[in-house]
Amino acid sequence: MGGIDTDRLERARARLGDAVVDPAVWPEIIDQISVAVKASGGVLLPGDVRTPDTPRSAGLDELVKTYFENGWHLRDLRTERGRPLALKGDKVIMDQDIITAQEMRRFAFYNEFLAPQGFKWFAVVSFWVGSELWLLSIQRTMREGPFEAIDKRTLSQLSRPLADVASLCAAVGRIALSSATNALNVVGQPAIAIDRFGFVLDVNYGAEALFDADVRVTDRRLVVGDAHAKGCLEKMVDQLRVSSDLATLSCDQIVIRRGAKGPIILQILPVHGCARTPFLGARALLTLTAVEARQGPKTTLLSRIFGLTPAEARLASIIAEGLSLERAAEELEVSKATVRNQIRAIFAKTATHRQGELIAVLSQLGFVSRLQD
Repeated sequence: MGGIDTDRLERARARLGDAVVDPAVWPEIIDQISVAVKASGGVLLPGDVRTPDTPRSAGLDELVKTYFENGWHLRDLRTERGRPLALKGDKVIMDQDIITAQEMRRFAFYNEFLAPQGFKWFAVVSFWVGSELWLLSIQRTMREGPFEAIDKRTLSQLSRPLADVASLCAAVGRIALSSATNALNVVGQPAIAIDRFGFVLDVNYGAEALFDADVRVTDRRLVVGDAHAKGCLEKMVDQLRVSSDLATLSCDQIVIRRGAKGPIILQILPVHGCARTPFLGARALLTLTAVEARQGPKTTLLSRIFGLTPAEARLASIIAEGLSLERAAEELEVSKATVRNQIRAIFAKTATHRQGELIAVLSQLGFVSRLQD
């Protein structure tokens, strides 16, 4: 019961630097710290907005899953009472600092959330990354017993190393992210990096050159004038916000229409390597491909190449000019249902799956058809 193995804790502290080059080792380091302090596990948590993919030792997987799925992160008594102490400057906070034994027997957080899984006690080490408060929350079971007042001094010695390493992780991650967008710029690919809340972290020169009244960055947000594309972007950010950093991104391409100009096709790519550090929050690279405004390919050419019917060829030619399906239905004077049926047939015949892919293919044919004029 209780106690801290200072030698083990020092060895764990010495490994913190490994997380700078490989953020994936955070769970292993947190687990080593937990073993040293005779606890079942630990979890890194931002001081404000909680996310379910935060680094943690494997022993807390079920506890963290319940914490988020049952909404305990929104009614966390420890956060409510402990965060003000951390903001005030306390480096280590324990149950005894925020709650009495009588309250502990009464509050749902302890009895309905922690107790069913065998947990009861915690100690949290606070540290700062720039202006953001972070917490290493270490969890003990009922059997492992509470942290003692004497443990505070030992645990407080983790605060500064955690802050130093986390700040370095964020700096290295930002460099890695900038290197990725710059590399894309070298090959002529406009790109924007965003975090899980949709805030823009980096923009390369190619992307800046595309910005106009229809597509721009305002207050660190990507803003688009196309209402449909705006809705798609919001759905994408919602997915990023609630999904794990390890989850595969399943977002479709987004077609951003721009008045008289050709559309921009936005593709969502994952972030890899050092840029995945939790202290930077980078979540996705958005690549932007501008489709030149041009006359669509001739319907006869489309019919010959893809075997489209005359009606399908007319619709495909209109889509190539960047018009939405709704606008295409108006121009062709047919119903939206007819257009939807035709576009499915076009996808099948052109071996494409989304409008963005179709526009990219047909825009090349538009150039070919002009050469034949």
